[in-house]
Amino acid sequence: MKFIRVVLGALILFFNWVFTPRSIKRSSELQQQVDKNVKGFTLYQYKACPFCVKVRREIKRQAMKIPTKDAKRDQQSADELVEGGGRLKVPCLKIEEAGTVRWMYESSDIISFLQQKAA
Repeated sequence: MKFIRVVLGALILFFNWVFTPRSIKRSSELQQQVDKNVKGFTLYQYKACPFCVKVRREIKRQAMKIPTKDAKRDQQSADELVEGGGRLKVPCLKIEEAGTVRWMYESSDIISFLQQKAA
């Protein structure tokens, strides 16, 4: 079973690399606004998780600068995710806005949220 996961993970990462989406081109003013909108965001993810790849591709497509933390290989990131979000599940977007912190877990919800922030 582990062998299958390793092979599938490698395939997912390879095809993600081959078919990397292009970033949206914006004016510098609009890009600065988008950067400001996503300033307090952090994506907790596993590198080869297909749902995490889906979210990272949208971040790339929207030309957003959102740092990522690998909750599988970094125990401190995993601990932060469990403490803040309540469970070890990825992808998870940590949203720090207006002095509040929210944790969003579902990839489709995260993508819809990021598209709203980019609009």
